[in-house]
Amino acid sequence: MKTYLNPSEVALLEEAATNLRDRLLIRLLFHLGCRISEALALTVEDVDFERGIVSIRHLKASLRLCCTECGQRLGRSHAFCPKCGSKVTKAQAEQQERRRQRELPIDSDTLELLKEYVRRGGPTVRDGKKLIFGINRHRAWQIVRDCGESAGLARLINRETGIVHNVSPHRLRDAFAVHAVKLDDSGDGLRLLQEHLGHQSFNTTARYRKISGTEHQEWYQKLWSKED
Repeated sequence: MKTYLNPSEVALLEEAATNLRDRLLIRLLFHLGCRISEALALTVEDVDFERGIVSIRHLKASLRLCCTECGQRLGRSHAFCPKCGSKVTKAQAEQQERRRQRELPIDSDTLELLKEYVRRGGPTVRDGKKLIFGINRHRAWQIVRDCGESAGLARLINRETGIVHNVSPHRLRDAFAVHAVKLDDSGDGLRLLQEHLGHQSFNTTARYRKISGTEHQEWYQKLWSKED
């Protein structure tokens, strides 16, 4: 049983989509390697169509706020510093949020698909923002799972836990990471991948090298080769 999807299988997954929105969802998850929460939070304003850049808000990270007067750690709900009583302004929170954004390049084919989707009126307006997808997390998982079944893709196994999974949004993020490592597993390549995925720990990124590599198998076979 396989542990990850390869690009040709993701192409089959995309072809199984019955509408442009679902096709774009699958394409962005794979070509950006973003988390499903990040993809669903994307707005039209987050896309720089001229530069080919997508701004991703790192929603998984906890927000850390500190009082500018005394350095006391603050929570999201704090209106005043519990230590010195200084007022916590909205601008401070916004500044911290901006620090947890990352800008990701997007390839020209995916950008054209996104432009077409916007031209057709695909985005959903909610709270004054033009959300690209306008669907919830559960629906997004259903879309990817159903497309996987329609494409006849096998279920995937987690090598570390042995748990078998349906094709899911996170498996597309994994597929992106493994694809990237196969093309470039140098120190610089892994560092760029860490930055692209938004991993705080390099160890989280490095595990994809273990998943994609065949070095151990090749090393072991050489131990027992008849060539001395």
